[in-house]
Amino acid sequence: GCGVLASAVSMDKVYTKIIVDHIGIDQAKFVHVRESDFEHLEEAMDRVEKEIPYPIFVKPSCAGSSKGVSKAENRKELEAALYEAVKHDRNILCEETIVGREVECAVLGDRTQVKSTCVGEILAAEEAAFYDFDAKYNNAESKTVVDPEMPEESKRKIKEDAEAIFRAVDGFGLSRVDFFLEESGRVVFNEINTLPGFTSISMYPMLWKACGLDIPELLDTLIDQAMTRYR
Repeated sequence: GCGVLASAVSMDKVYTKIIVDHIGIDQAKFVHVRESDFEHLEEAMDRVEKEIPYPIFVKPSCAGSSKGVSKAENRKELEAALYEAVKHDRNILCEETIVGREVECAVLGDRTQVKSTCVGEILAAEEAAFYDFDAKYNNAESKTVVDPEMPEESKRKIKEDAEAIFRAVDGFGLSRVDFFLEESGRVVFNEINTLPGFTSISMYPMLWKACGLDIPELLDTLIDQAMTRYR
């Protein structure tokens, strides 16, 4: 799997976005708020509101499984969301809301080549405000679809961007890269997960299975990559 650098950078949403910005891939507008900014919180919220329209997603920079994530519709909710996020991390990401389909792409790569799968789509339960912890793990209505209907150009762009981001963070082995697909067709980066779920119902192995690579073969490939990495 990924080394220390790729794992650390990809776990930190703020630094991931800085890298993705550098390689010119579309993503949501964002503002970085630090724990030290809470001494002048009104000014920090002014800065957020200047850059991003409501609704605003507020996320701990280094948390996973959507823990500590809130959606703020106004300034009062923004303040509450910031206080919730800072319980989980001293760095906070405030992010523009992107309306679109939630799609994912699995990546497998080493020093010589990077490969990606077909696209998968997350269908969150209708009552979920967004794909939060409960929608991910506790709601049977949330579903995943492998190779959903969408324009071929969108599929190509998702795969291309997933591979580019994997390379940019110095990825090795496995990663899952998540995007939004807007109605206009614009592909917007969401996040990269360098240690994606690996159960029989997880998106990462499901996507590779659709490409003809079952879990045993996928594991063999990852082990071979790890063994050749330090030869």
